[in-house]
Amino acid sequence: MTPPADTPAMQAFLARFGDKLAYNVPIARYTAARMGGTADYLYVARDGTPHDIAELIMAAWQAELPVRVIGGGANVLIADSGVRGLLVVNHLADAQFGDWGDGRNVRVSSGTSLQVLARWCAARGIGGMEWAIGVPGTVGGAIVNNAGAHGDDMAACVVDVTLADMQRGIHRLTNAELEYAYRHSALKARQDKRFFILEAHLRLPQRDKADIQAKMDEFTAYRKRTQPSGASLGSIFKNPVGDFAGRLLESAGMKGYRVGGAQVSTVHANFILNVGACTASDYYTLITHMRDAVQAKHGITLELEIELLGAWG
Repeated sequence: MTPPADTPAMQAFLARFGDKLAYNVPIARYTAARMGGTADYLYVARDGTPHDIAELIMAAWQAELPVRVIGGGANVLIADSGVRGLLVVNHLADAQFGDWGDGRNVRVSSGTSLQVLARWCAARGIGGMEWAIGVPGTVGGAIVNNAGAHGDDMAACVVDVTLADMQRGIHRLTNAELEYAYRHSALKARQDKRFFILEAHLRLPQRDKADIQAKMDEFTAYRKRTQPSGASLGSIFKNPVGDFAGRLLESAGMKGYRVGGAQVSTVHANFILNVGACTASDYYTLITHMRDAVQAKHGITLELEIELLGAWG
C-alpha cells in the first residue's frame, strides 16, 4: 500500500525528488507485451548514474514507499490495477572494458540491454554473450533470473554484483553468494524485494570476432525460425527437468489458443502474444488455462518463468 503523501517522510521524499517523478501514469508502454495499469509514481532513468537511481530508491524505502524496478519490461506481467508505490524504469546503459583482477574484464550497468551488451562485446572480440543477441530484457533482470539461452546463462559469466538494499545499503555479492541455479538466484528467491542492482563485473573470454559474429548470426536465425515476433513477455514457463515446456504445451493443444486479446503463439507454445486490446487479465487467464491443460494431460505442474506484479486474485 502506498503511504499517504502527507506523512512527514513522504513529504520529505517528494520535496527532494518530486520534480523527477510522474504521477498516476499508464505503464503499458514500458512493458514488452504492452499491458498493465498505472503506477502511483513513475521514474524513468535515462541519464545520470546507477548511484543516482540507488539514492532515489533508498530514499523511497526510508519513506516506506514500495518500489519495483523494471528494465525492458519483459518477463514481468503487471496487473490491470497497476502497481502501488514507485515504479522505476531503468534505461541507463553503460559498460566499461578493462582489467579489474580475477579475470573481471567487463563492468556493465544493470539497465543495459542484453542485446546491446552482446554487440558491444562482439565489437571488441569478447565472447561469451553470443547467446544474448536475441534475448529481451536488461542485465539487471538477467542477473536476478539467471537468464540464458543455447546452453549458456548469466551464472557462467557473473563474477560479482553491486547492489543496494534496505538492510545493508550498497554492497557487493559474489557469484557464489548469488546461489545460481536454472532460472534462479538468491535474489529471485528473496521475499523482501527491497534491493536494486547497480552494476556487475563479468568474466568473458577473448575470441575471434568473425567466430563471435558467426555464432550470433546462427542464434539470430534460429530464434527467427522457432520463436514468434510481436508483443510478448518471452517464455512463460520454465522447462521442467528432462523436458520442454513448449513441447508439453503443444501436446496439450495450446498452440493458437486464445483468451480475449491474448493468444498462444502458433510458432512456439510457450509464448503468448498480445494480438490486440489484450489485458493483463486475459494474459493471466490464458496462463492459468495452459498450466491446467498440461497438468491434466501430463500430470506436470509447470512453474512460471515470468513474475507477477500488482494485485492478483
